[in-house]
Amino acid sequence: MRTPPHPAQDELELPQVLHALSDPVRLEIVRALDGASELACSCLGAPVSKSTLSHHLKVLRDAGITWTRAEGTQRLVSLRTDDLEACFPGLLRSVLSGLGRGVARQVV
Repeated sequence: MRTPPHPAQDELELPQVLHALSDPVRLEIVRALDGASELACSCLGAPVSKSTLSHHLKVLRDAGITWTRAEGTQRLVSLRTDDLEACFPGLLRSVLSGLGRGVARQVV
């Protein structure tokens, strides 16, 4: 299994990041990844089909929000916290603190 392509840090663009974060399912994925070093796709617990989960993970990866690596037959996903903080200081923390107030909790 090969590692999918990821944008370099200097290729991250705010409109793509904000678009990726605009979906409640993707927000819940980001919340689940927050504080975890990495999680297997199967452990994300998103209330969607596998194909839809794959789509959401691709949107997050293409926006530069997550990093996906292959290990055996699993795909492991982690947040690109350092890259996001370098490009958009405070953005990820603001989004995650908003989730703490129940902004996207209705998805789970």
